[in-house]
Amino acid sequence: MFDSPCKSVCRIDDRLGWCIGCKRTRAEIKAWSTASEVEKERILDLVAKRRAGEEEMLSGARSL
Repeated sequence: MFDSPCKSVCRIDDRLGWCIGCKRTRAEIKAWSTASEVEKERILDLVAKRRAGEEEMLSGARSL
């Protein structure tokens, strides 16, 4: 069973299209409560990729 990735910082970044707290899209947030374990795992994989991409962007900006 997967816990929700919600961080209670619920604000969608319109430029990126996902929540700045949990990194899920509106559709992913809405679907979470009824999603299968397979669907939740897929969403969490996408969240991890978004977080990694965000960290990569931030580390690149720091090195400038």
